[in-house]
Amino acid sequence: MKTIPQQIVQEKFYRKLPGGKIKCLLCRHYCELKEGKTGVCGVNKNENGRLVNLVYGRVAALHIDPIEKKPLYHFLPGTTALSLGTIGCNMQCSFCQNWQISQEKTIYQKDFVAPEQIVYLALKYKSKTIAYTYNEPTIFYPYARDIALEAKKYGLKNIFVTNGIESVEVVKDMAGIIDAANVDFKAYDEQYYRRELKAPFSVRETLQLMKQAGLWVEVTTLIIPGINDTTEHLEKIAGFIANKLGTETPWHLSAFHPDYKMLDKPVTPVTILEKAYETGQKAGLQFIYIGNVGLRKNITYCPGCHKPLIERMGYQILQNKITDGKCPYCQTKISGIWN
Repeated sequence: MKTIPQQIVQEKFYRKLPGGKIKCLLCRHYCELKEGKTGVCGVNKNENGRLVNLVYGRVAALHIDPIEKKPLYHFLPGTTALSLGTIGCNMQCSFCQNWQISQEKTIYQKDFVAPEQIVYLALKYKSKTIAYTYNEPTIFYPYARDIALEAKKYGLKNIFVTNGIESVEVVKDMAGIIDAANVDFKAYDEQYYRRELKAPFSVRETLQLMKQAGLWVEVTTLIIPGINDTTEHLEKIAGFIANKLGTETPWHLSAFHPDYKMLDKPVTPVTILEKAYETGQKAGLQFIYIGNVGLRKNITYCPGCHKPLIERMGYQILQNKITDGKCPYCQTKISGIWN
């Protein structure tokens, strides 16, 4: 593929090393690349001593989604997000539900989609946000960044749905560009990350850096039977969220379904999800939601008077009583971005 100017990554996102090698600074793998080689993601390449993002402008998935699907429950509820992804990933999750694009290395997309075209589509379909999702967006951050900066000109907000192993450099750069993130906290186990996901266990630091950068953050844990479903394990995740991110941080508990290479595990029982919900409550978390289990109501309760404020069925908002960011009954401020 011929290199086009947009594919060449800004020098602040890579470092030149002796002998023609470069160090990619887009994620925590910090791959050191020889000439002509790509990183573990398969889409960032050393070409003539420069970092080239091979999927810049090469969109593999593009949809209009309810923002609740990200999932984000405290960020512009009831609106839609123009959602896009490319191929490639910096993890190798055996249970990935988007493995057809995330684990793909061959770029089939020939049409170039400029950042301005993405923003045009978001405006055309009246989406208030653009979501970088489906595969891991930090591996196409140069493209997402350019889209986001263009989107800001029109008052659109930007969302990352991510596995949380962004580099420190990228998270710091996000300040004022990316508005919100839903971050997968897959397990509280460094060895599991390295052995099974083939990735560093840096999600805790990333989450804290995102909060410091001013992003609205929500956390998702996919609960897999026999892997991360014990009370002790979930207590560690809930405790981290409460103590390091704040009890106002929403925690989404998602049910596992067999997919890709992990076909030997059962669907997560609702009873396990409900126990995880109780674990979050004991840790002091104010907003906990159970997802991926069909038509189930998810309600946002006021942490002050405990009355129901937002009622959801699946991705649909049935009612939203929050007024000016507050509970209409007791005037307690409800954490989130509401308009």
